[in-house]
Amino acid sequence: MQYNFKEIEAKWQQYWAKNQTFKASNHSDKQKFYVLDMFPYPSGAGLHVGHPLGYIASDIYARFKRHQGFNVLHPQGYDSFGLPAEQYAIQTGQHPAITTKTNIARYREQLDKMGFSFDWSREVRTSDPNYYRWTQWIFIQLFESYYCNDAQQARPIAELEEVFAKEGNANINAVCDEDVVSFSGEDWKNYADKEKQAILLKYRLTYLAETEVNWCPQLGTVLANDEIVNGVSERGGYPVIRKKMKQWSMRISAYAERLLQGLDAIDWTESLKESQRNWIGKSVGAEVEFRVQNSEFRVQVFTTRPDTIFGATFMTLAPEHDLVLKITTPDQKEAVEAYIEKTSKRSERDRMADVKTISGVFTGAYAEHPFTKEPVPIWIGDYVLASYGTGAVMAVPCGDQRDYDFAKHYNIPIKNIFKDIDISENAYAEKDCVIDNSDFLNDLPYKKATKRAIFELEKLGQGKGKTNYRLRDAVFSRQRYWGEPFPVYYKDGMPQMIDEKHLPIQLPEVEKYLPTEEGEPPLGRADVWAWDTEKNEVVSNDLIDEERVFPLELNTMPGWAGSSWYFFRYMEDSIRDEVFASQEALDYWQNVDLYIGGSEHATGHLLYARFWTKFLKDRNLVPIEEPFKKLINQGMILGESAFVYRIKGENRFVSKDLIGEGKVQPIHTDVSFVNLSNELDVEAFKHWRPEFKEAEFLLNENGKYIVGREVEKMSKSKYNVVNPDDICEDFGADTLRMYEMFLGPLEQAKPWNTAGITGVHNFIKKLWKLYHSNDALVVSEEKTSKESLKTLHKTIKKVTEDIENFSFNTSVSTFMICVNELTAQKCTSREVLEPLAVLIAPYAPHIAEELWQKMGHQESISRVAYPKFDEKHLVESNKNYPISFNGKMRFTLDLPLDLSKEEIEKAVMQDERTQKQLEGRTPKKVIVVPGKIVNIVG
Repeated sequence: MQYNFKEIEAKWQQYWAKNQTFKASNHSDKQKFYVLDMFPYPSGAGLHVGHPLGYIASDIYARFKRHQGFNVLHPQGYDSFGLPAEQYAIQTGQHPAITTKTNIARYREQLDKMGFSFDWSREVRTSDPNYYRWTQWIFIQLFESYYCNDAQQARPIAELEEVFAKEGNANINAVCDEDVVSFSGEDWKNYADKEKQAILLKYRLTYLAETEVNWCPQLGTVLANDEIVNGVSERGGYPVIRKKMKQWSMRISAYAERLLQGLDAIDWTESLKESQRNWIGKSVGAEVEFRVQNSEFRVQVFTTRPDTIFGATFMTLAPEHDLVLKITTPDQKEAVEAYIEKTSKRSERDRMADVKTISGVFTGAYAEHPFTKEPVPIWIGDYVLASYGTGAVMAVPCGDQRDYDFAKHYNIPIKNIFKDIDISENAYAEKDCVIDNSDFLNDLPYKKATKRAIFELEKLGQGKGKTNYRLRDAVFSRQRYWGEPFPVYYKDGMPQMIDEKHLPIQLPEVEKYLPTEEGEPPLGRADVWAWDTEKNEVVSNDLIDEERVFPLELNTMPGWAGSSWYFFRYMEDSIRDEVFASQEALDYWQNVDLYIGGSEHATGHLLYARFWTKFLKDRNLVPIEEPFKKLINQGMILGESAFVYRIKGENRFVSKDLIGEGKVQPIHTDVSFVNLSNELDVEAFKHWRPEFKEAEFLLNENGKYIVGREVEKMSKSKYNVVNPDDICEDFGADTLRMYEMFLGPLEQAKPWNTAGITGVHNFIKKLWKLYHSNDALVVSEEKTSKESLKTLHKTIKKVTEDIENFSFNTSVSTFMICVNELTAQKCTSREVLEPLAVLIAPYAPHIAEELWQKMGHQESISRVAYPKFDEKHLVESNKNYPISFNGKMRFTLDLPLDLSKEEIEKAVMQDERTQKQLEGRTPKKVIVVPGKIVNIVG
């Protein structure tokens, strides 16, 4: 019977869909296990073979846990808001909702073909109003909360208002804006409503503020740092500049310490944890105040080395610092403004990475050193970031490499304050360096010197000890159309929340998806985008009267909004409109047991999701602090690009094996034009693009054009994308699944090679053949041999260990060895072949289901108990003894391990090979060590 994978896979995919085989229950006596993939953005290009890698791994594990008797939740959905659909809408005029729906249908078709055990009844789409209603609702909860430092948690803003009314804010220990002024209870009562709202906005966990942002003019939106690569937008490669805009922000910084401490309680890789630790960037030190000479201005700096303050010979401010233009002298104004303009075109990430370029401008202003009272020149330089610390540094050239390089470049004095340290060539600062040349720090150990410096600064009223974090509040506004609308309208310029019972506030229709001619976001083009506070509905802008009808927010939420809580929405087994997730569902599923996705989300999505979860826990909306117990980053499947070689300045292409010393230009070609022997289909290439139609090809002596090959990231732009649909069509989904696992360790990058897939496909055909002979099933009830049981149980042991350790690649090798051994043993026993089918089912579910049914079972194999390893089958009953003569081994003899010394000697002496070696002689001695050796002497 032939292995017809197309029929088998179509049959079982239909069966699983019809019977909802993988639908999870929220009411089960079984132990729960929640397996989740980072859900995909449904792009128009569909999936390539690199995308399913993590899905296959998570599916193997989900199926494995079902076999082990767990109630498994393994859902899937779509992160369906975002820039690509909107860019396509701008180019074509087609509504992003239509594009997104089409792309989702394409993704679903591809995912279904690969046999994933997803519970599609719980599908989530972030662009679905029924879903983003709750994203809007969470935004409102954040707006109605503040962070109490005493309780170390978010609390209702209403509690804050009660305290303000009684006693003002003098005793409030909360996270808030730095410019909050002190007021009494009586003051609060006398404030107008707008003044009260403005004060509360300085405490809220989501707030409006002037923020330094990454602005991309061509995309017309603000970008997060992780959306910028080499100073340009990741999407489209457009220039990005720094500018100030009024934005919604989230006080993730309030959670910095908890986000840091929480890393100790989760099972993530150390490298991933370290990425978050570095991003949070905790530093312990002091905040120091430098007074600008001849002005009322003060420059605050944060330093981890206040003990080095006597080595500060200049100050450097970030070009974006608020004080720069205020303190710059008239003769330096032109140079400073030009430098600020130049720096605005560089992203913070580029500036952080650039350790070689030295650039800055003197402001003309001087500060006063807190202790020596000497003038300290104030410079601006792009190595200082406005978003880190206070956006200013006291520059100590003898103790910091960048300060040293800057000072040398601009001929600024360098003062050595370290005892017995020569800094003539390089900056040098070790924590245990002893300070010299200061008023009160000389010869003190590092820790004591630091404490003493802070003490003296506090006495002056010009400093205090402080713990600082690199983590900045997260900008939460995008000047785009295709995103969640804010549930916000503006009354007298102040933001007002729309009552949750009127959610969702849905996206309006617009004529174009571009910013308006006045620079407003695309929602500024909507004619019906105002809020009627009496009718509680969106109405025409013509009705805005600032009494009953008010303008709505024009920005939309960023891409990370919907992905920061989607894992909770999956917990509902039936979508309920009255809650974002029921208490019953939350209490049962708790959090994600296994989360698999890309490492590129380490400091974006994963940090925001942890932040939102901690906030929701604070407000008693979820029962847990951490959303993802265990997290694995799958590696990347790399593409094997193909190159043709054009002679420079000509429309002629030379075969790779003919390239001499002449100058050629390598050009990517579509890998679909190249066969497994690296031969180019020249005619297909000529018809690919008009400029190649008349090209001339210099072929090798065999009349072939040979392409070059190089392993690169799989990408449409490199034309090296392999479509999983083609693999499923040619080899089957089970082959694709096993081959992707076989490529190498899950967490490592590995190249795709279509030629290698035939080996895995041949293995699956061999597996099929093990169960069949002459077109008939040959599974018998006969007693199993010891050899076959040994093969089975060593496979159970190895594969189980591999799955638990996520070493899926070695499992595939183990299956191959197993099938080879059972084939050689001519094993047909049900006792072996049934558990083998269950064992391989997580990896190759279609063929496993078919074999299971053929062996007489009516139910799906998916929940059959996982085979148990029995060690007794691996205990050796025989020993292959080395038989030596006078210490030299001549042959081996297989004997039972339970023989006595006498029985072993008798068996050896009776062997004809022994007689041949002795040639009739009687040995002087026979040495027998049971279970080890036999040595015949004499």
